[in-house]
Amino acid sequence: MLRFRKITLMKKILLVIMAFGLVTTTFGQSGKVKPSTLGISFILNDFKTAADIRNKGLASVISSKEWHKTQYMSAGLAVTYIKGLTDKLDFAGTASGSFPIYPVPNKPAATNSGFLLEATATANLKLVSDDYWVSPFLTAGIGGSAYSGYYAAIIPVGVGLQVNLYNENFIILNSQYRMPVTENAAYHFWYSIGFAANISKPKPVPPPPPPAPPVVEAPKDRDGDGVLDIDDKCPDVKGLASLQGCPDRDGDGISDASDKCPDVAGLARYQGCPIPDTDKDGINDEVDKCVTVAGLARYEGCPIPDTDGDGVNDEEDKCPKRPGVKDNFGCPVIGIKSYAIVFKTGSAVLLPQGKLRLDSVARYLVNNPEVNVTIDGHTDNTGSDKINDPLSLKRAEACKAYIAKKGIDAARMTTAGFGSKQPTADNKTAEGRRKNRRIEIKIKQ
Repeated sequence: MLRFRKITLMKKILLVIMAFGLVTTTFGQSGKVKPSTLGISFILNDFKTAADIRNKGLASVISSKEWHKTQYMSAGLAVTYIKGLTDKLDFAGTASGSFPIYPVPNKPAATNSGFLLEATATANLKLVSDDYWVSPFLTAGIGGSAYSGYYAAIIPVGVGLQVNLYNENFIILNSQYRMPVTENAAYHFWYSIGFAANISKPKPVPPPPPPAPPVVEAPKDRDGDGVLDIDDKCPDVKGLASLQGCPDRDGDGISDASDKCPDVAGLARYQGCPIPDTDKDGINDEVDKCVTVAGLARYEGCPIPDTDGDGVNDEEDKCPKRPGVKDNFGCPVIGIKSYAIVFKTGSAVLLPQGKLRLDSVARYLVNNPEVNVTIDGHTDNTGSDKINDPLSLKRAEACKAYIAKKGIDAARMTTAGFGSKQPTADNKTAEGRRKNRRIEIKIKQ
């Protein structure tokens, strides 16, 4: 809604500027047209009064007698280039700098002042020409600002007074209300007083040309396309009446002279060319959210995503929001694959070292209540499967029971015993057998 209001406000300001031109055209030129003029001004930025008016109302602000106090304003300097368009309409380009504490909307309030650079382009509609000593004027235009990394667009509107000194030098006073167009701008008043001097010789207004004598000629159609030369934009090439006599080889309704792809039908917004597909993925740029990277239609032209950046794309990742490993379907492994839990030799009785390691697993499951795990027991090849298989399962069950005592629902844990069937190291060495005697705890698929 805010954006819509700003766009509506811009349209109103543009209508005001158009009205300026209409008024000037209606009255005609009757005096001097201002030559190129350069001025320097002292300025004041007033954010407080603008905010008070919007929050409390104009009557409340006026009655408070606070609006005119300069202690609430930030001072600065401005440079202005002015050029007359007609005797009553001037163009003015202004760049100003000051050091206010700028209240950027929807951002943390600043505590220190920063450099504010504002640039505007305005039209100044004078009530009288520069032939008079004093000329009031109305002003409106468009501008932009930069402040501590924030950039914004503004619309300045206001009033001013021009005092013509000797040899067409001026004292100019200006008061503007600067309204935001984009979200990083704030409402504020901008006041200036300065001196401007000509930097080029004034150009006299040329007299209107004498009326041309009437010429009566027979209508002509040189290219014979049925469009008279007087109306034909392409009088020497046969064309279509709908295109003011110009040809259209590809029949897309855009004349060949304006068509950048005259032999392939296209659209006006692409200057007569077809809708582009920059990455050649079969999805045109108008709907492609990844214009320069080939992708798939179901992802709006982007590649298959990998949200957690673990190298397993989301379509195959069972844990798309947590980095994991490929052989665990993209889910993380709790600990490492050779996660040795310490038991008494030949039994499923946990030793203190093993309990410490299981405590870290319990803490992880408390902090991630959506995670379920598998607890797999493994042994080395010492002894027979008849002994190793049940021992590996008992050790897995002992881990589950210990974690459950820490407040974890047992239903979140699945156990299995694989004996010596899945070694990760060589059982021929003591080090290899030590690595094979392990508990593996993984996040469930």
